[in-house]
Amino acid sequence: MIPTRYFTTLLLSLVLLSPLGIDLFLPTLPQIAEGLRTPVNNIQLTIPLFLLVMGIGQLISGPLVDNYGRKPIALLGLVLYLLGSASAALAINWPLFLMARIIQGMAVCCTAVVAFSGVRDRLEGDDAARAYSFLNGSLNIVPALAPLLGGMLAHSWGWRAPFWFLFIYALVLMIVIYRWLPETRPATTQRSAIFPVRTYVTIIKQPTFLAFTLAIASALGMVLTYVSLAPIVLMEQARLTPFIFSIIFGVNGLWIMVASAVANRIIQKCGRPFCLMLGALSMLGAGGIILIEPYLLAPAILAHWLSYMFPVAVAVAGLAFIMGPATSYALAPFQQNAGVASALLGFIQMAGGAGASLIILLLPLAPFTALGGMMLLGGMLAGLAWLTSLKIKGVLTSLRSTRSE
Repeated sequence: MIPTRYFTTLLLSLVLLSPLGIDLFLPTLPQIAEGLRTPVNNIQLTIPLFLLVMGIGQLISGPLVDNYGRKPIALLGLVLYLLGSASAALAINWPLFLMARIIQGMAVCCTAVVAFSGVRDRLEGDDAARAYSFLNGSLNIVPALAPLLGGMLAHSWGWRAPFWFLFIYALVLMIVIYRWLPETRPATTQRSAIFPVRTYVTIIKQPTFLAFTLAIASALGMVLTYVSLAPIVLMEQARLTPFIFSIIFGVNGLWIMVASAVANRIIQKCGRPFCLMLGALSMLGAGGIILIEPYLLAPAILAHWLSYMFPVAVAVAGLAFIMGPATSYALAPFQQNAGVASALLGFIQMAGGAGASLIILLLPLAPFTALGGMMLLGGMLAGLAWLTSLKIKGVLTSLRSTRSE
């Protein structure tokens, strides 16, 4: 059995396929549109479509992971990723590029479920929470650095180069996974239908699962709202150049990594409930700050980028304290169907977070008000998760006993 740190790194390499598939080609959107002779809006459409396919696809890949094992589905996902990346790099028109992006979305729904199921298979309690925090925290380096890498590749070899990079990354990763990733599916794993509606309903009826999953979804919704509003607030209102904007955006990603590392240590010393409480307080505090700033600050000060990014930094620190503990608590009772539970969590996280963000962005609200509303929602749901965690020990024992009967 490989050491836990190497095992977690292998899982991280699988998780990175998703953000790389979104962020690496962002600087090349205009060039892709020009090369394929299609409006840039069509290329932008592939980003939410990628996420939608990933979210819905997990509802199918989860049962496959439980039925056929973690490693075979990981390899299947990598084969699809190779196919999608090569198809995008070779696309000569918009329909072919769209199909390539859909295939990539199908691929990452397999690899993401394998990664989070693998943590559940091998780790429990605080150890699992630290692993989930590591995975979620490390993901933030990709938005910080991937656009820069993609821009450099495109500058040297054209807009197709980032997709060839993804192809090479997936090819190397497939060899590594085939050679070193152990199969971790427990012998007691329950087989299920390809789309196990009854199992999904049973899981979602568990109040504990729902409390922690909604906390995760709302935190993701806050991040999506921040990312969507950032170009308007920072470049149009604060008058930052695209270069300075990318630096601030990247530094915030690195800040989340630091906060995640701190959260890992606090989990070990103070426990998961304490981290959830800190996360809830951070989100609520950030929401209060950004909502009151327009009434307290002079217009010149309010227009400064720090008036937006300071509460964002507080909120994303809270995100780092929420994600690991909430994920570990949500999946803890489902050892016998970890793949299905991980898939359902991923679907609710993505669909719920994206849906909440979309709704609040469609409302006629000022950027600070919209983001503050999402921060308060995230803080309240994280507070509910914290209260649930205080009672969780007996509940989990009961759930495990029920499944063993």
